[in-house]
Amino acid sequence: MGRVYKRGRTWWIQYYHQGNLFRESSRSPQKSVATSLLKSREGGLIDGRLPNLRADRTTFEDLAELFLQDYQVNERKTLNRAHQLVDRLKESFAKFRAHAITSQNLADYIARRQQEGMTNATINRELGALKRMFTLAMKQTPPLVQAYSTPQIPHLRENNIRTGFFSEEEYLLLRAALPDYLKIPFVIGYWTGMRRGEILGLQWNQVDLDLGFLRLEPGTTKNGRGRTVPLANDLLVGLQQWWKSSRLQYPQCEWVCHYQGNHLKGIPRKRWERICQQVGLPRKLFHDLRRTGVRNLVRAGISERVAMEISGHRTRSVFDRYNIVSQQDLLQAQARLNQMSTISSTVGNITDLENLLSY
Repeated sequence: MGRVYKRGRTWWIQYYHQGNLFRESSRSPQKSVATSLLKSREGGLIDGRLPNLRADRTTFEDLAELFLQDYQVNERKTLNRAHQLVDRLKESFAKFRAHAITSQNLADYIARRQQEGMTNATINRELGALKRMFTLAMKQTPPLVQAYSTPQIPHLRENNIRTGFFSEEEYLLLRAALPDYLKIPFVIGYWTGMRRGEILGLQWNQVDLDLGFLRLEPGTTKNGRGRTVPLANDLLVGLQQWWKSSRLQYPQCEWVCHYQGNHLKGIPRKRWERICQQVGLPRKLFHDLRRTGVRNLVRAGISERVAMEISGHRTRSVFDRYNIVSQQDLLQAQARLNQMSTISSTVGNITDLENLLSY
């Protein structure tokens, strides 16, 4: 037999199950709400359904802890990024219980972040982290959240088309201007499309200068998968020369990318920008090499599957975003169309034109 009672301005309910006492807040100053909740709980007990009081007590901090724990257990390489996402969400939801986060709260969050100048892509990463928190909470036994109280987390439209890349002329111009210690990662990026972290993490024991390959071991890449990358002649010659120079001056250095024998852990932004400015290539990014490398692989006639394996892309959608069309590509297409148009003007009937096009 249960009862309702008042604590301050809020009505609570009390009931028993198998000799155990349960107390629960109705979170309402109206007695009728508490009475309805008590009837619901008693009806559930008759049907053999125990109330999940644990879910009602789950806080945002509990969700965030699950999220970070998942990153740690699975040894995700972006744990620092996960902490950043949690800190950003905590600014708005730190004092919330999980069931109290509503669609309106999320709409307010999106509006505030947009007013702060954040892009939709950035906001989506934050909302994606929150969605993952709720998913992990529902998988617990018993669940830390109830399905009916989980908000619909929106996904904003993103303008994620990448536009920057290096033409061959720009590549040659900047390669000549860069010092040797920056030239090596630059050339690797241009010919392989590898990620910056993968390039800077290379050691000489991963480079086969005789056969012209380099190996990325499992666990050293973003997706955790190892792969073998073929070396273009231009890159292979550059690495061979750099290896001889490095062995002579710094025989104990095992890093491919180094500065005076010390591991090069990043691309110095100010020096990079200054050199780009000097050669007339302002606003060029090192990450533009990743897009350029993918385009170079496709232009060389390499199949998309192999090109994706070399550059380290796992999903086709990401590969499409990087395989952008340059102005030179469009001019070449225009020239081909003009050539076809000239030939077709001499064709006397539509059948011949169709045959020509099919050819």
